[in-house]
Amino acid sequence: MAGIFKKVYDWLLRLFWATEMDVTMIGLQNAGKTSLLRVLAGGEFTLDSIPTVGYNMKRVQKGHVTLKCWDLGGQPRFRTMWERYCRGVNAIVFIVDSADRDALPVAKDELHLLLDKPILEGIPLLVLGNKSDIEAKLSVDEIIEALDLKSISHREVSCYGISAKEETNLDAVLQWLVAKAHK
Repeated sequence: MAGIFKKVYDWLLRLFWATEMDVTMIGLQNAGKTSLLRVLAGGEFTLDSIPTVGYNMKRVQKGHVTLKCWDLGGQPRFRTMWERYCRGVNAIVFIVDSADRDALPVAKDELHLLLDKPILEGIPLLVLGNKSDIEAKLSVDEIIEALDLKSISHREVSCYGISAKEETNLDAVLQWLVAKAHK
């Protein structure tokens, strides 16, 4: 009988206290944005992810918070769309391939170019170094330095190492995002 009460309680929570928040996931191509979103939404990790053309959206349920996640293409021709999809969101999630050192200077430039837009001021930023399961990965401190995250002001900035493949640290990511829903 306790199971029924819990289901009714959860339903009432969602009905009266549900929160929906918008999150934009950006980063260079092949960083693992789509794979991460698929895993967060309860799907399976696959190695043969097709590059995102334009964008796609998935809803991720965590307790009484629904995260509406926009996954934007990372190829150069789609980066001009990033600003439009970052306006008014609760959080920006910037994903880098922590094993691709050569891509980090471009990732840094693209991130800072985006964050310099006045309309995006104050939106919290979560930087994720994906592919932490690969031995040649950069540490979180190395990512913070490579992307010059300490120079970013006028917003909260956090950085985690994750693995979409191994599902490492994804609970911390969801907790961080859900906390932004309550601000």
